[in-house]
Amino acid sequence: MKLLIASLVTSLTLLLLTGCSAPKDEGQTLRVAATAIPHAEILKQAKPLLAKEGVDLQIKVFADYVQPNTQLAEKNIDVNYFQTKPYLDAFNRERGTHLVIITGVHIEPFGAYSHKLKNIDQLPDGASVTIPNDPSNNSRALLLLAKHGLITLKDPNNELSTLKDITANPKHLQFRELEAAMLPRTLDEVDLALINTNYALAAGLNPTKDALLIEDRNSPYVNYLVGRPDNQNDPRVQKLAKVLNSPEIKAFIEQKYHGAVLPAF
Repeated sequence: MKLLIASLVTSLTLLLLTGCSAPKDEGQTLRVAATAIPHAEILKQAKPLLAKEGVDLQIKVFADYVQPNTQLAEKNIDVNYFQTKPYLDAFNRERGTHLVIITGVHIEPFGAYSHKLKNIDQLPDGASVTIPNDPSNNSRALLLLAKHGLITLKDPNNELSTLKDITANPKHLQFRELEAAMLPRTLDEVDLALINTNYALAAGLNPTKDALLIEDRNSPYVNYLVGRPDNQNDPRVQKLAKVLNSPEIKAFIEQKYHGAVLPAF
């Protein structure tokens, strides 16, 4: 009987220890959503650095700009890394979410590309132009065109300018708005496509060589690590933020992308 009781006590102790250890392991996992290039590539470099801090980084790659925020708001993931502040502000406003910035990581100079033109001076009258259809990148495209004198905007500093804000269009540009991920596919069909750098890189374009127009190093469109009010101070999240702003990640960005992606820290 004593042996039986001792055996039961030992078994119960092992079960309790196993039950206590599981949440600890689970608690050191951090799930992050990202677009493939350059965000997921940068996160892969961060993964072993974060492992040294005791956090297992699990990266989930998305092909669009909506699901990473939706999944974050619904708590299916912990943080995401793919967007600028104007995009986040517009998403929160339109969807009624309350996602928050954790830290800035990099800048992707936004560019205009063409398979038909060698330089922007060749842009014909009535040229067909594709631009992103989401509010922040839509205005970003228009601001770039306005900066180079191709159109005039009511307020050249308005980060949410739309086609309705164009006050002059001397070349009679014909605009078509599409989902950002689709824009590289239009290059054989249109005269000019304004493309986010992550999608340009994924399509094999080199922003520093292929872009006919491109934002300069002073672009305000930093790409951020984003979380929720309930987890922005979570130690795992703060460890990831620290790693993403580390000298190792800065060196990786500079060596990997040669100016097509720039550290923002």
